[in-house]
Amino acid sequence: MTIRALYRAAKVQTAAAPYDTLHLKVFYPADDQAIDAAAREFGQIPPETRRAPFPVVLFFGGLNCHPEGYRWLAMSLAERGIVVVTFAWIAQDLPGMIALSPGLDASRLTPDAYGEGPTAAALTALLSALAALQAEGPLAGLLDLQRVVLGGHSAGGRVAIESASRRCAPQLAGAFAYAAHTAAFVQLGFPPGTFLALPDELPLLLLGGTNDGVIASSAQRYGTEWADAATPLRRTLSEAIAGGRRDSWLLLIEGANHFAVTDPFDPTTGRAFLDQPLVGPAAPIRALIAEAVGLFLDAQLRNDPDAGQRLERIAAHPLIAYAECR
Repeated sequence: MTIRALYRAAKVQTAAAPYDTLHLKVFYPADDQAIDAAAREFGQIPPETRRAPFPVVLFFGGLNCHPEGYRWLAMSLAERGIVVVTFAWIAQDLPGMIALSPGLDASRLTPDAYGEGPTAAALTALLSALAALQAEGPLAGLLDLQRVVLGGHSAGGRVAIESASRRCAPQLAGAFAYAAHTAAFVQLGFPPGTFLALPDELPLLLLGGTNDGVIASSAQRYGTEWADAATPLRRTLSEAIAGGRRDSWLLLIEGANHFAVTDPFDPTTGRAFLDQPLVGPAAPIRALIAEAVGLFLDAQLRNDPDAGQRLERIAAHPLIAYAECR
């Protein structure tokens, strides 16, 4: 399987220049039998059309995490016949705070505004970019824009799961996140220890690690203390959704840390200094993350009963410390 990518740019209409541009990388399964003279000249290999139309994942990276750190995951999902969009956005989410951002709309995180719209500030621009890709270019007519899933890591995972509602966009079909939860910021006016409700309309997969030093070190933001790094993820599953549909999952991975989902790992920005070391090699942990996400997407996007059964059996994997489905 050959995986290729193309680049696009998109404007965020609600942001001010120069912090108003997304730089997208769009991964897709390519047809390596269609490498013609034009492909050799310009490097654009046509997509493989056998599995089209392709569902789409929009991936929101962590704060100050470069999107290339998620390339391995994007390529793994593209091998399953899913188009994956990562993006870089140098943004000013808060006055004076300039960062590589997943696009956190802080105005939607206050007690008066939460739940009134997506917390993902980039969502509208990303969906517009998908419409443009569907209309013109190598992927024209090959995208299934009624099966769009939001995925993310850390702060990006948070905006993904908080924005996974058909009230935000009717084409959304689910969400997944690594190292994300919905504990509310006390500085924004929430009572200590509050966990914000999720839309709870669509399938959900939460993943996290038992050795997440960033989450473990951040309880003061939320006016509370946590027994361990897994506590806010467990509470998100138990308090942020009602459950009952058996399509919302929590998988905790033994020995995984906050940045286990990134490769290559960049220690020069963000809060990497708070993290704990991985326990054991990284490759099996990343392979488990990719398998769990891939099975979740196959089960929910393609209604594949075998994928759903394999996702249920993944709880027995030796690296799974805890699994729950609601």
